[in-house]
Amino acid sequence: MWVYEKKLQYPVRVSTCNPKLAKFLIEQYGGADGELAAALRYLNQRYSIPDKVIGLLTDIGTEEFAHLEMIATMVYKLIKDATPQQMKEAGLDPHYVNHDNAIFYQNAAGVPFTTSYIAAKGDPIADLYEDIAAEEKARATYQWIINMSDDPDLNDGLRFLREREIIHSQRFREAVEILKDERDKKQFY
Repeated sequence: MWVYEKKLQYPVRVSTCNPKLAKFLIEQYGGADGELAAALRYLNQRYSIPDKVIGLLTDIGTEEFAHLEMIATMVYKLIKDATPQQMKEAGLDPHYVNHDNAIFYQNAAGVPFTTSYIAAKGDPIADLYEDIAAEEKARATYQWIINMSDDPDLNDGLRFLREREIIHSQRFREAVEILKDERDKKQFY
């Protein structure tokens, strides 16, 4: 059971309407290395992971949903007052035609979210290495979006999300070591 507080994990502010920036940011909403893919990946992997680290996948998976909510808020704030012409100039005209200013699970190129983004091998160590890679790819994407952004208010939230990716990567690395230590212990029957 979860307790849901009706507030974002970290405050989201944007300085101005900026559909071009929203187009980049939507990558973290519905892209392969985005927050939805991460949340679903980790919560799905919980079923084949040893009990010693199952709580970690639950914790991080649910936190990724909080990040998804932040990204959705950012994207919405960046496009909610955009004119159709601004959406067109940002390359979001197909999005506008299909969704107006509604948020939709797609990547920056407009490709809809697919479950093929959700990796699960069933080998706990392989899955955790996949999770480390996913967190590092998300961290890199956040950095590249920050590099493209001229919005200091938005960048504050993006830096928060980037730092959380680093923490998650570190936690998954710790989980790998726990499972390696457990695997290498002698079994007595």
